Order: sequence, then structure tokens, then C-alpha cells
Amino acid sequence: MDAFNLDGKVAIVTGSSRGIGRSIAEHLAAAGARVVVSSRKAPACEEVVAAIRKSGGEAIAIPAHIGDKAQLEGLVGETRKRWGKIDVLVCNAASNPYYGPMAGLSDDAFNKILQNNIVANHWLANLVLPEMAQRKDGSVIIVSSIGGLKGTATLGAYAISKAADMQLARNLAVEWGPHNIRVNCIAPGLVKTDFARALWENPETLGHYESQTPLRRIGQPEDIGGIAVFLASKASAFVTGQTIVADGGVTIAG
Repeated sequence: MDAFNLDGKVAIVTGSSRGIGRSIAEHLAAAGARVVVSSRKAPACEEVVAAIRKSGGEAIAIPAHIGDKAQLEGLVGETRKRWGKIDVLVCNAASNPYYGPMAGLSDDAFNKILQNNIVANHWLANLVLPEMAQRKDGSVIIVSSIGGLKGTATLGAYAISKAADMQLARNLAVEWGPHNIRVNCIAPGLVKTDFARALWENPETLGHYESQTPLRRIGQPEDIGGIAVFLASKASAFVTGQTIVADGGVTIAG
């Protein structure tokens, strides 16, 4: 038996037109899942769908803005209409419109971060969990960050939201565990994506990260996709409420 096989599974991946989300979508499709690629812009989603299909996988694009509950309802509804069910939900999309100390953070920016990074995940989970419970099977994966594990002078609100995502996963794991639904987080370290460009494009910051990380490099999107396959598959059938850190070892190095 291939414990990592996802044949017959349907997976929604938010924020999957680039970066970590795209890597997760591609890895899930390679493992046999039918993948719904979703982000705000349809052309970007279609590009990923085309790449997955070219590689022999199955995928469709359903654009949605995570800050709009009606659009998320549409995402879930259209997925059910097209493919009948949802077995795996990956909440990857997130916002971070502010870089700097908490003292300079506007209310609007703070609210946007909390809305998109926590509340939207709560919405999506509640839209799919009852259906998963009926089948007594399901996996929800929230992409958090090591920012949620320690203090920061520049990513305060984002770090708060990512710590909250870990607690959201624990709460949902306890609530839905009796229905054989698993809820877990992935907490990446610094990964070379457009989202984290402000960090890795700075030579001084990049050099600091590389020197302090035991693996002596920052992450690549493909470093994260396989972890999602593990959490979506039977390989992790007894894992729930956990946060898997993928950071090259930086958080254990002091």
C-alpha cells in the first residue's frame, strides 16, 4: 500500500497561483489528487492548472478572494458542483501589508491581516468540515509560519495571526477528531517566494538567515509541498492538532 497515494481525493488549495501554494497544489496533484487552484486572479490560476495538466495531473481553477465570505462559499459550492466533494482543504492564502514595529501599525492593516489570515480560514473550515464529518474522513491543513513561534520586531501582526492559526488547528482538531477529521499546520521558515521578497532580497537579511540556519540555506517552495502530501494522506492518519516546522532548523539553533 502506498500511504501517500491521494487517488480519488479532491483538494482545495487557496493562494495556489504561486509560491508555497503552487508547490502544494502541484505535489497533491502528483500524488493523485484532483486539485482546485484558487487565488484572486483567474489567469494566474489557469497558468498553474495548465502546468499540472501538462504533468498528467487533474486540476481546475476557481478564483476567490479569501477576504470575501461569499466568494469562499462560491469556491466550496463550485468545487462540490464540479467534483462532488472535498477531502482536503489547504488554507494557504494570507496577507501581510505591513512590515515594521507594532507601534506604526494602522487599524486597517491589522484588521486585514487578522481577517485574511485567521477569520477566512475559520470560514473555509466550517464550510467543508460538516461534509467531511458525514464521510468520516478529511484533512484540513493550515499554512502557518515560524513567525507564530517567537517574538518579532517587524512582523508583529502577521506573527500574531500565524500563532492564532496554530491554535485554530488545535481547536478544530479537538472538535472534529471524533469524526475522523485531522487538522494540522505547516510552519515554514523563510522561503524564497514573492510573498517573502522583502526578507530574502535584502543581502544582509539573507546572509543572516543562511548563517544561522543549520542547513545553511533558506527554503524553496518545493520544500513544503511534500509535507502537505503527508498531512493529506493516510501516512499521517494518526497525526492531528500538530504544527510541523519546516525551517531548515533555524528555530532550534538559537
